[in-house]
Order: sequence, then C-alpha cells, then structure tokens
Amino acid sequence: MTQERPQRFDLPLLVTMRPARGPLDAALLVYQSRDGSSGAVWTPAGGAVPIAGLQVPLSAALSPDGRTLFVMADDHGSEVGHIHAFLVDGSGPAIDCTPALGGYVVRGIDIRPDGRALALTLVDGDGFTLRLIPLVADGEPGDARTLFHSASEAWNGILSADGSLAAIETTGHNPGTRRFAVTVVDVASATVVAVLTDGPLGPVRRIRFSAVPGDDRLLAYTERSGFARPVVWNPRTGERIDIGLPDLAGDVLPLDWDAATGRVLLCHVDGGIHHLLEHSLTTGRTEPIDHPDGACVELDTGDAYPDVFSSHYAADGSLRLVTSRWDVPVHVVGQARDGAARVLVAPAPVPAGQRLASQTLTSRDGTPVQLWWAAPDDCTPRGTILSVHGGPTYTVPDRYDPSAQAWLDAGYACASLNFRGSVTFGRAFREGFWGRTGDAELEDVEAALDWLAGRGLADPRSTFMTGPSYGGFLTLLSLGRLPDRFAGGLAIVAMADWAAAYASMNPALQAAWRGFIGGTPETEPERFARYSPISYVDKVRAPVWLWQGQFDSRTPASQAQRYADALRAVGGDVVIEFFPGGHAAPGLTELEFIQERSEALVERALRGERWSA
Repeated sequence: MTQERPQRFDLPLLVTMRPARGPLDAALLVYQSRDGSSGAVWTPAGGAVPIAGLQVPLSAALSPDGRTLFVMADDHGSEVGHIHAFLVDGSGPAIDCTPALGGYVVRGIDIRPDGRALALTLVDGDGFTLRLIPLVADGEPGDARTLFHSASEAWNGILSADGSLAAIETTGHNPGTRRFAVTVVDVASATVVAVLTDGPLGPVRRIRFSAVPGDDRLLAYTERSGFARPVVWNPRTGERIDIGLPDLAGDVLPLDWDAATGRVLLCHVDGGIHHLLEHSLTTGRTEPIDHPDGACVELDTGDAYPDVFSSHYAADGSLRLVTSRWDVPVHVVGQARDGAARVLVAPAPVPAGQRLASQTLTSRDGTPVQLWWAAPDDCTPRGTILSVHGGPTYTVPDRYDPSAQAWLDAGYACASLNFRGSVTFGRAFREGFWGRTGDAELEDVEAALDWLAGRGLADPRSTFMTGPSYGGFLTLLSLGRLPDRFAGGLAIVAMADWAAAYASMNPALQAAWRGFIGGTPETEPERFARYSPISYVDKVRAPVWLWQGQFDSRTPASQAQRYADALRAVGGDVVIEFFPGGHAAPGLTELEFIQERSEALVERALRGERWSA
C-alpha cells in the first residue's frame, strides 16, 4: 500500500448517455461532479456541449432538438414536485409543465420524437397516471390529457414514433403484486388497445416502440420461462415474435432494436457477467458482439427510467456501447456495422484501480448467489468491507465505483453482494424476499461471509457492512440479527423502522412496499415489526453510523432518528448525521465525505474506540 492515496473523487464521472430520439440523434450526458450533477448535450456532429448553470439529475429528459431540458423541481431532493422545462442555453424562465396539479412523484418520462408531446407517468395520493402534455415552442406546455389511470402500480409510460400509441407497465390485472403487464393505449381516444401479459407468473416489461413512424410494434421482454427473454409484439394485430434462446441460461435482456433492419440488441447476464448479442428478426440468428469488458447496462427499476445507462443503437444503425467496469468509469464507444470502433465519450482519467472478480456462492437453501470481491494487491488486508446495494430490485454490475477503489487503496478487502431481490438473475431470485423481507437476504449475507472467511477475509473483529437505502436497511438488520459477524455498520439513507416510515413515504414507495411486505402497518403490524431493524436494537453489539437526508421521502429522517434514539437507550454505540438533501448524495464532494467519515469510523473501531465518544 503506497503512502500517498490516489484522489478518487476529483474528476467528474459520466453516469449515463440518455438518447433523445429524433432527427438530430442527440443525447443527454449526465455527470456526477464535485458539487452535484451536471450535463451536456451530445450530437454526432458537435460532440458534447456543456449545460451551464443547471443541476442535471439522472431523471432529466432532453428534447429531440437538443434545446429544452425537462427536470423535476422539488424541495431539496424530496422527489415530490413538478416537472419544469428549462432552455439549455439559459435564456428564458423555467416553465411548469403541470401547473394545475398538486405535487407528484415521476415514475416515467418520454418525449415524442418530433418533440410535440411529453408523456409523464405521475404518482400521487390518487394513484398512478399517464398524462400527455402537448408541447409548443421551446417546451412550453399545453393542456394535459389523462391517457391512463390506475390505483395499482403503473410505470414507465412511453410513446410510439408517430405518437398514436402509448405503452405503460401495469399491475391492474394482478393488484398488489409487482408482476407487470404492458398496456397499450390509443392516444387519440385514451382507450386501451391491447394488453401483453403472460399470466400471473409471467411478468412482461416494455423496452421501446419501433422508431419507424407507422410501425406499431413494441420490443418488450417476458419472464414466462422464469428468465427474461425478448419479444416483439404488435398491439394492433396481436402478432408476436418470441426470441426464446433455449441454449442460454439466465436472463437475456433486450436493450434496444433497429426495427428498420430487424436487429435486436441483447445482453446475456451469466453469473453477473455481461455478454452482448445481436439477434436478426429476418434470419432468426443470434450472434455475439465484440465489446469492452464490463457492464453494458445498469438497470434501475425504481426511478423515472428503467436503466441508469444502456448500450443502444444510433439513428444510423451503428452501435453506441455505453460501458464501464470496476476500474474504468462509464464511457461510450461507437461501433459501425463493419465492426470499426471509435471512442465517442472517453472515460474520466481516474487513477489506476483494481477489478473485482465475480464469484457464485450457495446460500443456505441452495440458491446460487453472486458476489464481487477483491483484496488489496500490495498488502495484507486490514479488514473487509461488505457492501449491499439499494433497491432491492436493483443490481451491482461490473461498473466503476470510486468508493470500492478507495477502500482497496486504504488496505481493505472489498466485496459487493447481489442478494435475493436483485435483478438480472431470474424471476424467482428477484422475488425471493417477497413475504419474508430480510430473511432470505440475511441468509445470502451469511453465505458471503462464510465464503470470505474461507479466504481469511471475514474476521468479525474487522468486518464492516455498508450500503445505501435498502442496503442501509440490510446493514442495520444484519447488525441486529447477525450481531457476532460484524465490527461495525455504515448505513446510508437507511430504512430502520418500516411502520414509522410508512406515513411519510411518497405514494410511489407506499405502493411498492404494500406489495413487497403484503399490507400496511395497520393490516400487517407483525410483519412490519419483524422486518424493522429497530425491533432488534437490544441485540446490536457493533457501532452504527447513520447518514440520512433531511428531505428524504423514501427513507424519512424521522424513522432513522427513532432507531438511533432506541439504540442509544439500550447502551448502543450510534452516531446519526443529517445532510440537507433527499435520498442520494448529489455530488462527489458528498461521496468523498461519506468515504472519509466511514474510514475514520472504521479506524476507531479497529482501535477499540467508541464511535459516539
């Protein structure tokens, strides 16, 4: 281990390239910067032009002409507010796109390729609504129309190329259960055209309509086999083409398609490793695509878009490979039909780092579970940091993480677990925690600890657990239910008391957790108590740090304070700190603070010092 630590949090990191479908073939680049999130408008001809003077969150949408940005304006990151239109050049005032509505959460945003309409999937106390907002010059909105409404979860509404159809993921066929169907609506009449469903055990998710105006076909995927497989479906005729790929094990996710040539871009996930494929609807053949090592897509099933980033086709049919790996930040490689490749957006020139290896473990009940891990190259590990992701329906792929590299720089082994609940490992794995929140996940945590211990990397005196959101929840739960396995827990925007949090959650989260847990605090009090880390504070032996957002509507600040007070009351060693934001650290400065605070607390634990002293 060198004396001088690399600077891991100084350079802006590309988070995504978000295509703005239309004649310009533009894309929005979103960066994580020192002071928050920033953006640029990218075009094939002009490259990246920075957007000055505006925080550009991951949920922002760029108009097809590259002139207007649609951004949620909320209270300090609470996620409850209104979508506003901002001119990219900074001229003119921001325009509220939904002035007649109260506050809402966004769970889908799409713009028609001609830029004449905005589709918003909104959630408020009345349920889930897909609204169509006509757009005139520079994003100025007209009167909104409701295309679809449901009391049950409905996500990710999108428009067809000519704007005549809209598709939205719905659960009304099976209320309270998050196994989606795809409902297609006629925009002119706001009536349902057709529903694509494979029954109660076969969830279906949408990807995108054909980019050819007048072509009504929709690319989606089904899990009727238990694993994701692509399907191309025409809602008006009912014609359906399933791409079965029986020789491939695990999920095969469709990322995009070039409907004009019949090519479908696929990602096969094999034990957490990504392999890009291209399927021809014309010939029926599936061929591998040469691509950089690492992740080709990062899914996010709990936000305005179903992915953080995704490889995709350009308007001319070439590929844009948006990719990353543990030691290389997100970047974009353009690949022509003849295989010629060039870098379109280079990775940030970060200090050299280490790759984490993928390992498949066996949990207590025989379920295979995937773990990323690495130990420092140049020293005996001082301890081990086990991280768990948020979600829970999320996954950690082979993508850059400055915090993981910083732990390795500091001499710690680093591991990241894709526990049951994670996506890309099939339906049964993703639903493995339903009705028993925490039980299956902690079995997977124990399996990871046992595997690491077999390599001398999970000594309870020097093993620490950390994670954000649901990962923070699992950190606190593990400290209470596996008290002899950890030397400390670092819980970021954590859920600590489900019952106390429920009333303060935004309505989208309330709906999700009614489904996952199976009711409300009033109808299922025993479950809410069993699943809450606050119920186990008397068992906690290790020190705890909580870092919470004051305006968080997912894991509210008040429930975290209740946990800290309860743990302190039984003699526990706990530190709780609040930041003036919502559910995420907006910039690299905050990530650096979390890392430095975490390292300082871990050092104190290794010296036998209380964190709260």
